Amino acid sequence: MKFAKITSAVLAAAMAAQLLGGCSDNEVKLDPANPTVVSVWHYYNGAQKEAFDALIDEFNATVGTEVGIIVQGTSYSDVGALEDAVTSAAEEGADKLPSIFAAYSDMAYAVEEKGMLAELDSYFTNEELSEYVDGFIAEGRFSKDGKLMIFPVAKSTEVFILNKTDWDKFAEATGADIAELETREGLVRVSERYYEWTDSLTPDIPDDGKAFYGRDAMANLFTAGLMQLGTEIFAADNGNVTINADKENLRKIWDCYYVPYINGWFSSYGRFRSDDVKIGQICALTGSSASATYFPKQVMTDEASYPIEALTLPVPEFEGGKHYAVQQGAGMAVAKSTPSCEYASVEFLKWFTESERNLKFACLSGYMPVKKAANEEELLTMAVKDMDAADTIPVEALNVCFDIASKNEMYTYKAFSGAGAARNVLNYSLSDKAAADCEKVNQMVAEGMSRAEAAASFDTDENFEEWYNGFCAALNEACGK
Repeated sequence: MKFAKITSAVLAAAMAAQLLGGCSDNEVKLDPANPTVVSVWHYYNGAQKEAFDALIDEFNATVGTEVGIIVQGTSYSDVGALEDAVTSAAEEGADKLPSIFAAYSDMAYAVEEKGMLAELDSYFTNEELSEYVDGFIAEGRFSKDGKLMIFPVAKSTEVFILNKTDWDKFAEATGADIAELETREGLVRVSERYYEWTDSLTPDIPDDGKAFYGRDAMANLFTAGLMQLGTEIFAADNGNVTINADKENLRKIWDCYYVPYINGWFSSYGRFRSDDVKIGQICALTGSSASATYFPKQVMTDEASYPIEALTLPVPEFEGGKHYAVQQGAGMAVAKSTPSCEYASVEFLKWFTESERNLKFACLSGYMPVKKAANEEELLTMAVKDMDAADTIPVEALNVCFDIASKNEMYTYKAFSGAGAARNVLNYSLSDKAAADCEKVNQMVAEGMSRAEAAASFDTDENFEEWYNGFCAALNEACGK
């Protein structure tokens, strides 16, 4: 996807003059004849990487050439690979870190504990910082003295994406209503009916219904879901954390994920749920708004291949719960280095997050822009008109994101020691158990037991108690309790 050129030579020269004039308390003179190299490690892939690379090229060819900054980007396969690379580099020494690296607060917290991050406040005026969404700036202030350590460049939330083509067949046959998908409990009920309907299509083969739904990032189900129910599972203050593992609310998480999973109404097959939609194993998913670019345009099975239409909706919430949604998407941390490199790094980040340019990246990648002025549906519509071609999936997802942000309190927990390990507990404890127990149920069905009877043998208070106790123990261990 190409975006109409918005950077002329005049604008580049004006930006160059502004940069050469210095900023706030950290005025640094750059030398175009001896440019400062800024290395950026990130985890963007696919459409995101293409958009980011194009903007780096634009910067280097215009403003960077004028003021003496060369930006070099390196992409890692995913957040985990990037985190491993940053952790390894930090252990070898500050000079091994890149100038800038994409980071969530828990990763950056570990690097900051080594004293290797630059404090960013002095590179901005108060007026400049006030242009950014307040919550995005607040997320980057995790040090004990409240200094800005992570700069927001693109944010996302979660969205619910539906294979509308197959949904329409199901809805016509059963009377299912899209409105039922507004709550997690409604989603479970719809998923049960979808399994029963698909099972009925092959009356000679019992218990072969299909799962309706799957989700990526299980940790978000816990953090945002529990906030909807009135519990903040990780309450952090100055790096110290209190774990609030409310049993009653965690049972609701169990009932709305584990129970439908072992019954075959929810499932997971590939690495991401978009893969599962592509092979026709599920009909809907919850994933990052940025992942909307990966939602398939067709279903491909051994029997058939056919195009599908996507429909993006807000993520179902708990019935009667508070309105919370996940705020996610890594920001950019600047490694502590020379004054010229830190300064050049920040100037690139300022350029990248200028409203029109950041909205350009948002339209191409499915992320939300970070300045207040850019987070408006009208501006998004105007930006899309300036594109040579528009991929409507990320644009539709962005419109849903704007709606979510206007109706919910956006939430992310504060950084604390052990946050990465604790998040892994949220990601894998329940999902691994659900997958393992579902395999046992499948085996029991293969041996002649009905799926309902087999699943009921696992859907017990005793089984929940066993999982809950292990879950709490794992969280305490991760947090050093």
